[in-house]
Formats: sequence, structure tokens, C-alpha cells
Amino acid sequence: MKKVLAIILAGMVTATAFAGCGGSGGGSTASGSESAASGSESKADGGATIDANWPDASMFGDETDIDLKVWAPDAAVELVKKQVEEFKKHYSEVKFKNIEVRAQGESDAATNMIKDPEKGADVFGFPSDQLDKLLAAQVLSPVAKGFVSTIEANNAEKPVVAAKEGDSLYAYPETNDNGYYLVYDNTVVTADDAKTFEGVLEACKKAGKQFVMDAGNGFYSCTFAFTGGALIDGFEADGATQKFVDYNEDTVVKTLMAFAKLMKTYKGTFTSQDVANISAGFKNGKVAAGVDGTWDSNGNKDALGDKFGAAKLPTIKVGNEDKQLISLFGYKYIGVNARTKFQRSAQILAYYLTGQDCQTQRAETLGWGPSNTKAMEAVSSDPIIQAVSAQSQNAVPQVKIAGTFWTSMGTLGSEMYKDGWNPDDEAATKSLWEKVVAQIRDE
Repeated sequence: MKKVLAIILAGMVTATAFAGCGGSGGGSTASGSESAASGSESKADGGATIDANWPDASMFGDETDIDLKVWAPDAAVELVKKQVEEFKKHYSEVKFKNIEVRAQGESDAATNMIKDPEKGADVFGFPSDQLDKLLAAQVLSPVAKGFVSTIEANNAEKPVVAAKEGDSLYAYPETNDNGYYLVYDNTVVTADDAKTFEGVLEACKKAGKQFVMDAGNGFYSCTFAFTGGALIDGFEADGATQKFVDYNEDTVVKTLMAFAKLMKTYKGTFTSQDVANISAGFKNGKVAAGVDGTWDSNGNKDALGDKFGAAKLPTIKVGNEDKQLISLFGYKYIGVNARTKFQRSAQILAYYLTGQDCQTQRAETLGWGPSNTKAMEAVSSDPIIQAVSAQSQNAVPQVKIAGTFWTSMGTLGSEMYKDGWNPDDEAATKSLWEKVVAQIRDE
């Protein structure tokens, strides 16, 4: 990927310049929040000790009248505003003109940043599959080198590795949980029922309630193919064509047929709907289980109360084998705009917002699973964190995904869910799969 290599070389100039700032840090300052003393410390590049939450104020250098814009998802805006106020309070000796927090959906963060980076946020959140798009558009600054060792020491390995291109780290890990799991009403679906897809659907059917999965959304329906062994593995040499690991087509086809068979057998129970309908369905009593993501944690918990149940995705029987459902699993990051006029301040703010304290606050307030290992320990008893953590062991990393992937995988699920689809037609299933693969590879 010649273009990406060029971006890396150009971007490293910024990272190297800021590394001097990182090397001068001497730990947390005494003023401001008590959290400065509570965070763990680790050695950063150059031998300096960088606090897990609060870099030394000297790292702002000569930046003054600092004016920053922050993009946060709708659900996180109010919390991020509070965290930003804490940031300004802690660094009371630094001259801030303004730090504005605006709502920006993560799904469109990269698109809007690329559209007009000059008007984009200085600091912004985005999901892991948007990293390559941001790199290609040259709008993402590398993480300041002075912070890299501390980030590596304090966060789970996978989200850190996924944010690297070459030797540079390009984003600050924010979560280790951007995936989906099985959520259910435990008065309808038991823990034993939740172990198998057949058990979940049968329990829902007996209760006259629905199971919800957005089968027409490629983010979820890729599970059908992944479970059959058709896993994705980055890009081909052109940097845009989706690459698959080696897989057995017959196994994929038989697995797809097994999913389609359950949709047919449990028609009316298995419903393909937007995941937003799951918590609403729990509230009105129409839904007993569904496949949902961590971003809806609070809504599902509030709707079910003591009836809340969570587990990794179940198994499905394919022939005589119980196959574990394989999902997509990604991470949330915070990035720094390469065009920001306040590079040092933006880097420090991004570091703080992804530090131990802020990650713990988001886990406790929003239900987001942390990437910071100390924050993970603080919320390890949460049933959603446990379920997502278990599912992450049966998942494909949500990185390096071609633009053709999502719609094509959505087509796969939509076709299988149609009333007229025959789940026993092996030839038709094989033809559908080959068509989907051709679309994903843009052949």
C-alpha cells in the first residue's frame, strides 16, 4: 500500500516532534483532580514517567489560548463534557480559550472528518474499521511517541495492535468491546437455553415472544458466513479488495443452510429487525431475546431489570456438529486531527479521555467495556462485559474491511430470511454465496 506508507512517513514527523514533549514529562501534577494521584504510572519513551490519566502540564509546551473541538457519540456527550471540565480544572495553569464537545455518530465520523478536516473535530471518536479510511485521507495524526509505551503497558494488546500501521500507533484505544452478544429475558430463556441457537428460539417460541437479529445488516449477518469458516483477513495487495482466509465452500454452504433452516422453522419467532427494537420489545413484552451490541447496554438493562440476561453468542447445529457462532469484534478509538492547530493539547486531551479514570467512568455510566486493564478489573463483574469478553474469543477483528463487505453480507442475510427462500436448496445457497463473495471482492 504505497499511499499508506507515504502517509506513515509524513506523519512520523509530527510524532517525532511531540516525542520531545513526552520525554520531558515528570509524572502527574499536584494540582487539580485527586485522580492524578490514583492512576497507575509506567515508563514512556525516553525514560519519562507518564501518569495513566494526567500527563505533566509542561507537555503543553508554549500552546496558549487553546481552542479545541471534540466529537463524541450522542450517548457519551454529557459524560465527555463533564470529563472535559475536569480536564480544564486539573490543568488550571494552562490557558484554554474553549473546548467544545459536539455530538457526532461514530458510523459517520470518518466520512465527515474526511469531507472537511479543517472544520472537523480536533479530537474525535471512531470505530476500528474506519482507521484505514482515515489513514488513506491523511487526516489522522500518529499518537505522540511520548505516550506510546504507556498506552501499550496500560491497555489490552489487541486494540493497541489493531491501531498500528507499520511502527506507528495511530489512535488512542478507548474500548475493547465493540461487538455484539446474546441478550435475553431470563424468565423466558434460561442459561442452558442460551447455550444453543435452537434452545433460544425454542424458548422464545414456547413463550410466544420474538427473537430479534438484524439479518439484513452486514455487521450482524456476516456471522452466518464466519461461523462456516469464511473469515476475512485484511486486504489483497491493492489495499481495497477484501481478502478471505482459506475455507471449505461446502462447509460454508451447509452452515448457511442451517441458519436459513432455523429462520424458516421458527418463522414469526426469528424476526429480522433493527437492534433498536430489542430494548423496546423487552419493555412491551414482545421480545424475549436478541443479538445486540454493547452500545445498547443501558437500554436493555433498564428494560429488563432483574430479568436481564447476557451471554456470548450460542452454538448452532450443522449436521452432527455444534458450531460456535463467530462474530465481528472491534474497538472504539479516539483520534487526533492531523490539521489541528493545537497538536500538543489535542494529543494530551485524547490521552486523558482514554485514560484509566475516563474509561472506568464510561464503563460505569454507559456500559462500554474498557481497553485499559485496570479499568477492566474495576468492571469485570458486569454480565455484559463478561459476555462480550467471552464472545471476543470467537470473533474476527473489525479492521481492514472493504467498503463492498457490508452491503454484500447484508444481501446474504436478507436473501436467506425471505419467505420464498428454500433452506434445503443446496445449489441455490451455493450460488448465493458465490455471488456475495464476487460482490465483496468487487469482481
